[in-house]
Amino acid sequence: MATRGAYAKGVIKREEILEAALSVVAAHGYRKASVREIADAAGLSPAGLLHYFGTKEELFVAILRARDERDELEYVGEDTTAAFLAVIRHNASVPGLVQLYSQLAAEAGDPEHVAHAYFRARTATVEGAAIAGVIEAQDAGDIRADLDPAWIVRSLHALADGLQSAWMLDPTLDMAADIERFIALLRP
Repeated sequence: MATRGAYAKGVIKREEILEAALSVVAAHGYRKASVREIADAAGLSPAGLLHYFGTKEELFVAILRARDERDELEYVGEDTTAAFLAVIRHNASVPGLVQLYSQLAAEAGDPEHVAHAYFRARTATVEGAAIAGVIEAQDAGDIRADLDPAWIVRSLHALADGLQSAWMLDPTLDMAADIERFIALLRP
């Protein structure tokens, strides 16, 4: 029974670390968020923090997973388009997390990178759900039926990722407005 208690405490501490890490990275960015700063925010030593995650890179992947879980709880509803746009608008308030996502997404192209499996699984999950939403919208007459749902989703995904990169260079860019304009092109 003691093992279960220790495991449960470990899970709780890991969640506390991720909460602290989300805040630190959101505020300071990927490059400026050191293991020491995250550890301090979580009330741990750097070695204690890495005990829960192994490496800084694994910690950063866990931060992205935690961000995804938070976004899903906060924004996912019945209307896929509204939820997607809400996440894009929210991303403008957390530049450090956008920077982390963009940086790791670029590095994850290497199959040996620690984030490779995360991005493959995330893409399959997000795009699978989005394709189902596009098909529903096509059946309802809200999106042109002559367009391939997988193409629409890949295009939106690429547009969102590209806009995030452009937004990091020019924070006056309205990512959500650009995506809304693209979606308007899909209507009959």
